Amino acid sequence: MSRPKRSALAAHRQRLKRLGRVRVEVLANAEDAALLRGVAKALVDPARRLQVKLALTQQLAGQGKIGLKALLAAAPFGDLEFERPRDFGRKIAL
Repeated sequence: MSRPKRSALAAHRQRLKRLGRVRVEVLANAEDAALLRGVAKALVDPARRLQVKLALTQQLAGQGKIGLKALLAAAPFGDLEFERPRDFGRKIAL
């Protein structure tokens, strides 16, 4: 990259940093790309930011991380038996 391009890129990154912005890359389906761009633009717009952020937070609040114990407790195992007899190994003569 040439020197003028590097300095322009550095100035751009400094400007974003001053505004409190970060770059985020997201992989999504092609049909969802326009939706994600719209959400990103709405989150940057001061007039719509709070409303969009509140709506997204409410919608996604129930999708937090769940621990393994809670996941296993909620799983539909049906009639599976998880208890097994204790095995002390075979007897050997010393």
